Amino acid sequence: MARFDRTADGALPEAEMGGFVKIRIAVASTNTPAEPDGLGELVDGLEKRRFDTLWLSDTPLTPAVEPLMALAVASQRTERLNLGTNVVIPGRNPLLLAKELAHLDRLSRGRLLLAFMPGIGSPLERAALSVSGVDRSRRIEQTIDLCRAWWAGEAVTAEIAGFRYDGVKVGPPPIQQPLEIWLGGNGPKGLELTGTHGDGWLGSRATPAQAESGRATIDRAAAGAGRVIDPDHFGISIPYARSELDAATVASVMRKTDADRADILPFGATEVRRLLQRHIDVGLSKFVLRPMSLDEGWDVELDFLAEHALPLQN
Repeated sequence: MARFDRTADGALPEAEMGGFVKIRIAVASTNTPAEPDGLGELVDGLEKRRFDTLWLSDTPLTPAVEPLMALAVASQRTERLNLGTNVVIPGRNPLLLAKELAHLDRLSRGRLLLAFMPGIGSPLERAALSVSGVDRSRRIEQTIDLCRAWWAGEAVTAEIAGFRYDGVKVGPPPIQQPLEIWLGGNGPKGLELTGTHGDGWLGSRATPAQAESGRATIDRAAAGAGRVIDPDHFGISIPYARSELDAATVASVMRKTDADRADILPFGATEVRRLLQRHIDVGLSKFVLRPMSLDEGWDVELDFLAEHALPLQN
């Protein structure tokens, strides 16, 4: 993919914008507490600076705010900000999940973005979610099929994970038709599942070369299933810091990878811009930036991203 060179006023040339890719910049908060003031500061700051999306992760065993509740609150404070969440699927009742997501899309007037995730897979989390020994990829596949059927207005008869549905419907439907389901995961099973069942891919902890390879794997799996993933539907979550982090934090992010640190965890404006551009060059266009330190608060952090990352958004 060609590099996007901007005109003197910072805009993308019309020929390169037309029908190609829409570069979007989201901001993620991993540890947002369940406190109205902190959440409000983040939501209002993103809306004011015109970031594309607030992204919250579902982390069942941490004190971070429950994302569906938080996004419902955010939807009522904003008019244009998209609202994205990684949802841990194993352990949930698919019926309740489908209803919650459909209603959240309606409450946000069609601004909900979704990525279904298997969870971290630790024995502690699996036990707490009652999914020890469960094929989590298969559970996600089944849940996707059920959600899509319910959102299309179908009466579903099925049995999954001890839940039995006899001609059950969910209503009202989401505003977005279809309400897209993106998937995460860099491993072979996750990439295959994205190709066969997903509407897009949100990777993480992947170098540009690994992201390019992951995209190719997804496209092959999709072709084998008679599907096509929109070329505009490939993104990645990137942890970053405005300055250097301590060795322990870096080690926790870089565990199980021998990649160069700057290819996974950029420090400072130059490294952040360079990594974003390299991902754009291999075909990614959706970016979720996750600050690893908030020592100076959200206003300072969002000003940094607005200056150094947001200009890429078209």
